[in-house]
Amino acid sequence: MAFGVKRQEVTDWKDAVSRGEIAFLTHYWLDDRFPGCKTVTKAGCADLPKLEKWGRQYGLRPEWIDHKERYPHFDLFGDREYEILKKEGREDLISRFRLTGTQKA
Repeated sequence: MAFGVKRQEVTDWKDAVSRGEIAFLTHYWLDDRFPGCKTVTKAGCADLPKLEKWGRQYGLRPEWIDHKERYPHFDLFGDREYEILKKEGREDLISRFRLTGTQKA
């Protein structure tokens, strides 16, 4: 279940993904398969070669891409989510969702 994200943020993310940009959408998330993880970040881009290249720099494998609808994306959570957002300069998301890098995936 997702919560803590506004409809306009989802629309903006979808628009950016569709334009071929690497775009991030973070929201609160509960999934019993991932105890201790309270958020997920969707890192998306409709340009698949660009998304694959971007993901490789962080050790993400192309087969991990979620090809849901027209918005292919990696789901990032736990320590990897924090580390990637930090390297991408997304302090806004780290601060807003109080990410610490101590979540276990």
